[in-house]
Amino acid sequence: MPVATTAVYHTHTFRCKHATGEVIDYARAAAAAGLRRMGATDHTPVPDGRWDSVRMRLDELPGYEAAVRQAQQEVPGIEVLLGMECDAGAQYFTWYQDTFLARGYAYLIGSVHYLNQDGREISSFGGCRTAGAVRDWASTSIAAIDSGLFAFLAHPDNIACGDAVWTADIAAAASDICTASVARNVPLELNALGLRERRGYPWRPFWELAASHGCRAVLTTDAHAPSDVAAGLSELEAYAAELGLRVVDPLA
Repeated sequence: MPVATTAVYHTHTFRCKHATGEVIDYARAAAAAGLRRMGATDHTPVPDGRWDSVRMRLDELPGYEAAVRQAQQEVPGIEVLLGMECDAGAQYFTWYQDTFLARGYAYLIGSVHYLNQDGREISSFGGCRTAGAVRDWASTSIAAIDSGLFAFLAHPDNIACGDAVWTADIAAAASDICTASVARNVPLELNALGLRERRGYPWRPFWELAASHGCRAVLTTDAHAPSDVAAGLSELEAYAAELGLRVVDPLA
């Protein structure tokens, strides 16, 4: 089915250790799907080596940047942007600014992949099971929004993974995130990976709340293989239309 979306801004490469393909493979697949713009946004390394089992190494940055330049030069008919998906830890914000934006990266995505639960780090993907984790989800998401570094907040509803239940505490935290999104004019991401892998997100109560707040939405595929670069966009478009969400291109 033809889609109205002409750009995808969330893709990964083999460097993150849980995706396949090189930037040029994604660019070719995006061009073949009729897209006009594609952003490369692999998972960022961080200077202390944290999370390195699911992130590229710091010494792989030059190769990643070279791969984006190659795709820009060799894939006609599509604009390829250099970006990065960054975990929203405030201790890294200055480093993200100096290492990426100050050096010419087109944009960054902010993401919350980990939460603090009683002093223990847990995955945010279905990890909000205590009041402390819910508070950390909200505060970390809002810090990312308030930082001014990120073009949008990725999979803000990823806590829906597993058997998550929409509670009053989660609703209040989500409302705070949505309020910050509107106030700072930072869109929230509707993520097709959750659809493709039946992970539980997009989480309808979250997006109903986001729509009631007037949040803007970005449609992305979060592709971890070139074949998925445009997969799920039509479903996201229908989902957004049903809820009355305003879909935007954050880099237009």
